[in-house]
Amino acid sequence: MTTPTTMQWIRQAAQQIATGSTRLATHLASRALHAALRVWRRATSWLAGASGVSWALRLVVLVAAAALLRKIVTAVAAAVYARVEAGAAPWLMWGAAGLWVVAAYRCGREDWAPNRPASEAPADGEQPADDAPAVPQTPAGPPPVSPVALIAAVRDIGTPHAQLVPLAQHLATTTDRVRATAAEMGWPVKDVRQTGRSSAAGLRWDECPSPAPLDPSPGVVGAGQPADDNDDDSSPEDPQKGIAVRRTNGGLIIYDLADTHRRRGTVGR
Repeated sequence: MTTPTTMQWIRQAAQQIATGSTRLATHLASRALHAALRVWRRATSWLAGASGVSWALRLVVLVAAAALLRKIVTAVAAAVYARVEAGAAPWLMWGAAGLWVVAAYRCGREDWAPNRPASEAPADGEQPADDAPAVPQTPAGPPPVSPVALIAAVRDIGTPHAQLVPLAQHLATTTDRVRATAAEMGWPVKDVRQTGRSSAAGLRWDECPSPAPLDPSPGVVGAGQPADDNDDDSSPEDPQKGIAVRRTNGGLIIYDLADTHRRRGTVGR
């Protein structure tokens, strides 16, 4: 004979399984959606890293892989459905039902919380699980490429033009970083040829934009200001680092700022 306590436990368990089934279905759908988005982002990023013939070949590979995966999934699903419908494998249906009931019972608990995927960031205004304030983190990946370093890299490996892939390898960064720096400089990315390589996305040396103007020389003073007769405006103990790029009628001139023996010239009006 069933006691009232047992009946109450059965009702609570049924209610918990019903609540957990809704949570479990929503959680599985969310995980599937995030997985599909991750695959989509990786595929589009891989496709965006090429241009011209390489882009077309990568597109063909992606379409072929999608078609093959669709055939495999369809074949497996049809085989499982045929066995279940024919009653040849009853353990599939009963096993899946048992696993679902156990998982739904666990998800129906009041203290249950879904496991957040590692790639899923907290929503706006949401605090972490331990109620600790969010700490800004350094963006993953290599640091940005400076315009001067990009110009020097094209000069060093260009023949005379340079493609994005060898540029990224030379600068120890990614092609996305190179594209971003070129876009900030107004340097268009086009299909170029480089010695030993087929045509691909890159930067043309003859389209190199003029770099930002350097700081005015300390020796130049404005009207009404006292002149500075000191010709030495650098400290030998603290030489500058890096390079400076200037555009002249004869082309680009690159100076090594650490070279303390470089002579100064005067500019006539």
